[in-house]
Amino acid sequence: MFGSPLVGDKGFQQAISQRPAWNSCFLHVAATSKDSIPRLFIAPHDLNSMDLDSKSDDYKPFGTFLLCCEDGCTWSENPEAVSELLMAVETEDAGNEEWTVNVYSRIIEQLESMIVRKGISQVNEPILNSLRAGTTLQTEAIRIRNEQLLIKKLEELEEICMFNKGKAFDPAKKLNVIKIKMAELEWYKKVAKANETGYYDCYKKQLSRWDRDVIKHKKFLTNYWKEVVAQNERKPQKQLVYLRSRWLYAGTTYRRMVEPLDIADYYRDDGSNYVTNGRSHHYIKLEQWLEEDEKQSRFQIDTKKQNMDVILTDDSCFWAHVEEARLWCKSLKTADVGMISERVCLRQKLMEFEVYVMEQIKKYAVSSEIFLKGSSFMQWWKEYEMLIEPHHNSPLTDFIRNCKFQQYASGCLVLN
Repeated sequence: MFGSPLVGDKGFQQAISQRPAWNSCFLHVAATSKDSIPRLFIAPHDLNSMDLDSKSDDYKPFGTFLLCCEDGCTWSENPEAVSELLMAVETEDAGNEEWTVNVYSRIIEQLESMIVRKGISQVNEPILNSLRAGTTLQTEAIRIRNEQLLIKKLEELEEICMFNKGKAFDPAKKLNVIKIKMAELEWYKKVAKANETGYYDCYKKQLSRWDRDVIKHKKFLTNYWKEVVAQNERKPQKQLVYLRSRWLYAGTTYRRMVEPLDIADYYRDDGSNYVTNGRSHHYIKLEQWLEEDEKQSRFQIDTKKQNMDVILTDDSCFWAHVEEARLWCKSLKTADVGMISERVCLRQKLMEFEVYVMEQIKKYAVSSEIFLKGSSFMQWWKEYEMLIEPHHNSPLTDFIRNCKFQQYASGCLVLN
């Protein structure tokens, strides 16, 4: 863009600045000494308050700026530095539109032969600091001489910029650590299964000396995937789809492994209705993206299970449904006989839960560890069996009473 005023807000500026590859997609050329339009909407802010006090509706620089005058050009991708440079330049009285077009036409003609400022400073004393040398050359390139306060401010801004780039979140850099953390949770899951409890209930009871390590792994993984989701949501839809395809399998495995642990924490603290009141946004988005990709047939997880002992339950909220079913059993048991409508409602919910579980079983979408004798699911079954009538018969009651889950665990059960 040539001679354009500032058009982006702070949110747009941050979205561009956080992705170095995008900066080069937006090139702004400004004739600093001839055109006042590029500096038209600049809101001057003190360096110490530029991040805290700036209004959300201020216009901000973004992308790469090429600042030109008769003596040369300088460029910057640091938005705060661009603002300072534009404010520091003295601009001649603007001519008419044709005059402005001619100014930029001459700049285009000169760019092929012009070297973007890279040279020796005209300041007499030697400059030993490379950052100071760079900022000095920037100011000299657009006719700002001996502005020591400005040079110092640009230097500070550049240091802040470099520091923030060093802190930028890069999912790929932590991928190996993520794999290690997930492997630790897999090991914990196997130990819990060997104890006939299952890792959900083992973690919920917090009786193992390894639970502290699991808490640390869970926290690290959750912070990582929250940032991945947040970063993806800030990207345009086209790039978002590409990144989803790349990370979807890992994100799905994480969600199915770790969300049950969050559910355990939630109900250990006497929570209720986790899906509506307690579920984290990043879990919702990871599940939503999986569903969208499955609809487009771009990402499919095989539903033909060979060994149900080793899989993760597809529905990462399965244990929340189990906990709710246990609460319904408790309410039904304590409900007064005269509360007919409430009792009918609770029985209906429990029957719907039966249907839900059987659907998961038919799809081979639930881990066989839910049938371990120490699991919350089997505890629900014991509580539920005491409440149902002796003649009550359903696919799930037939499945459990006839111990068909033993065949299910090996993937040999034929279900209609």
